[in-house]
Amino acid sequence: MARKIVHQLVDDIDGTLLESGEGETIHFSLNGAAYEIDLTSAHASELREALAPYISAGRRATATSGSSAAARRRTPGNSDTSAIRAWAKQSGMKVSERGRIPAEIVEAYRAAH
Repeated sequence: MARKIVHQLVDDIDGTLLESGEGETIHFSLNGAAYEIDLTSAHASELREALAPYISAGRRATATSGSSAAARRRTPGNSDTSAIRAWAKQSGMKVSERGRIPAEIVEAYRAAH
């Protein structure tokens, strides 16, 4: 007795059987979770069209990009750093002339302004 195992892909949206070359598996991620979905060519196009405005407005994540709040927090731009350093010195806080400004000082500055 012989056994034949057939692997078939089915569109995860409507259950359409994906014949050879008719569909694809799309990989994507959102909020730190990775997903994959099997779609017909038509549904794959719909997904890409729906995401296009968000992709064009977004930026590519790098391997060092994290999803934690600390990783998402941005340091102030160059225009703010000099004002923050001056404010910190006037407020009696110790801050270096160069390099990263400690988060506590940036938060205190923002709370004061």
